[in-house]
Amino acid sequence: MIDRGNKLDALDAIRAEVSKVVLGQAALIDKLLIALLADGHILLEGAPGLAKTQIIAALGNATGGTFRRIQLLPDMLPSDITGTLIYHPDAGHFQVQKGPILDTHFLLADEINRTPPKVQAAFLQAMQEREVTLGTDTFILNDPFIVLATQNPIEEEGTYPLPEAQLDRFLFKLVVGYPDEEDELRMLDLVALDRRNPIQDVQTVTSPQELVAMREHIKEMVYVSDQIKHYIVRLVRATRQPDACPGLQDLRHVIRLGASPRGGTLNLRKACRVLAFLHGRDHVLPEDVKALALDILRHRIILDMRAEGDGITTEDVVQQILEKVEIP
Repeated sequence: MIDRGNKLDALDAIRAEVSKVVLGQAALIDKLLIALLADGHILLEGAPGLAKTQIIAALGNATGGTFRRIQLLPDMLPSDITGTLIYHPDAGHFQVQKGPILDTHFLLADEINRTPPKVQAAFLQAMQEREVTLGTDTFILNDPFIVLATQNPIEEEGTYPLPEAQLDRFLFKLVVGYPDEEDELRMLDLVALDRRNPIQDVQTVTSPQELVAMREHIKEMVYVSDQIKHYIVRLVRATRQPDACPGLQDLRHVIRLGASPRGGTLNLRKACRVLAFLHGRDHVLPEDVKALALDILRHRIILDMRAEGDGITTEDVVQQILEKVEIP
């Protein structure tokens, strides 16, 4: 077991600060922390009014990081995201005009499916390589850097579905529901939510540098056994070759494309190490893998059109794989 020390106490403090202004989303707060410490990004699907902006702004305040929000629109250009080069006649040369994706730790890309593919593609280099190229200059992004992209599941008119390459950049795809009745009642008594700027109540309890150090500490301290590695690989390969796994032969006509080694195998290991650390353990258990597999795999599996017509979802497929793949 891991000695709680200052690291886990700091994570508890972050949770407590964010919970000052966000109620009923404890699971989402934990997934944000996992993505942050696993150096990943989150695609968030949920109805309007579920505190998506508030939660990442509060996380920025609590960790001492900078926060930016981009409201994505159909008429935007890639330069609205990354920045551009502007010619200054007095200086006689081009100068860089930085976009909002630069010099920030936490970026909320609101309604990412409302902007066209050329703008969506502006996020690709930043999310994978953590850098942005403008002209001949390459700018290294802040560390940590996390994108929380939202999409509205209700409105489809005027939207552009994210391509597979874009979806694969997200560690998690989370589906956020409404809070329960008790939490919704508590919101009415929360003084901070009655203010115009509730985030001002969130205090800084750590720093970006400490988060980076914690991320590297987790890589060194949390052990992934060979049995867990084999389990992760079997789960991910079952999304690509279900007929090779006993009990999953029926899925061979359901799945058109499965998870990649980068998106599935490596991301599942990274996230499971962080989850084990959050639970105070120095080793990963099968329960950690099962707890995170759905959020990591649901957006990496593409179903056959006939399966979609029959009402089969990627969630159904992942649950079936989890039931049939043998636990070590």
